[in-house]
Amino acid sequence: MKIATASYPLDVLPNWAAYEDKLTAWVSEAATAGADLLVFPEYGAMELATLAGLDVAGDLEASLFAVADRLPDADALHSHLAVQFGGHILAASGPAGFVGHYDGARPVNRTRLFAPGGAIGVQDKQIMTRFEAETWNVAPGGPLQLFDTSLGRIGILICYDSEFPLLGRALAEADIILVPSVTEALSGYSRVRIGAQARALENQCVTVMSSVVGDAPWSEAVDVSVGAGGIFGPPDHGFPDDGVIALGALNAPGWVFGEIDLAHVAAVRANGGVLNRRDWDAQIGRADPVTVVALT
Repeated sequence: MKIATASYPLDVLPNWAAYEDKLTAWVSEAATAGADLLVFPEYGAMELATLAGLDVAGDLEASLFAVADRLPDADALHSHLAVQFGGHILAASGPAGFVGHYDGARPVNRTRLFAPGGAIGVQDKQIMTRFEAETWNVAPGGPLQLFDTSLGRIGILICYDSEFPLLGRALAEADIILVPSVTEALSGYSRVRIGAQARALENQCVTVMSSVVGDAPWSEAVDVSVGAGGIFGPPDHGFPDDGVIALGALNAPGWVFGEIDLAHVAAVRANGGVLNRRDWDAQIGRADPVTVVALT
């Protein structure tokens, strides 16, 4: 299959039609290039806040509500495009899950996976970054899910979630793990990329990282973003020696394309040079307790 993963810039949208045009153009470009799976980044939906005006988009709390209000319309558009172009689309994540606007409920960071047959899967972020938890007050969401699709089994680890091995291990049956991200510095991008590559190594699967790129000075939350799309596998038989299937130039907007064959995932899990996924349980009993030895 062919995968398109986004290095996605955020725009000030003068009206809803501008968003429809932008998203349609992005999806059309990837579909025309033959992509079966399109992956947009974490918090890419924050550009929807500009539809309510720059004052709202620039207010951390108000922007959460503005985007949450627009997500149903955005979902309808994504669903239509998935059907129209016959591909699977992971929508850019955004704040969702309010019970009500005035009852103290907090949003979760939610992405949605759209299938060409009309089905929709929802995945929430599990572990909040310091900014999300301490400043923005975004809450952890519902549990991890594994989506059984016509492309294979797909799991999703949103950005920071990819840095936690046990979350990755929970998706050990996934053929592909999607890692939508937004990071404000090269160090953050590096952490998520290393996490995505580590999960590909441990699970002997393919991981797909998408990124927000560029400046959005109208938003306190996503004002500066550094990143690139990337597609990774285990450095083993049937995959590149460095595990990098495709990698975009840093901060260069556009799609990053890569072709994968899930038969290689099955083969490396069965008879790879190493068998990380099978040998995971060999750690049990050897990692705890650690013996402290004094050397003087």
